[in-house]
Amino acid sequence: MTDHYRVVVNDEEQYSIWPEYRENAPGWRDAGKNGTKEECLSWINEVWTDMRPLSLRRAMESQAKGDLAWTNS
Repeated sequence: MTDHYRVVVNDEEQYSIWPEYRENAPGWRDAGKNGTKEECLSWINEVWTDMRPLSLRRAMESQAKGDLAWTNS
């Protein structure tokens, strides 16, 4: 028997896999992909292209916009 998993994602847009039969851990929600471990990990590899947490990406984008405004003054 092949174990089946589902892909889960948290508020920081970090991905993981979780056994289908288990309830999601607090702070994690379904990402919309179920399958074998290999299928789920392959899907994560395709969609999770930026490993930085969402809060860090936003902070860096905000800082970059601020720096850009400063250099155009």
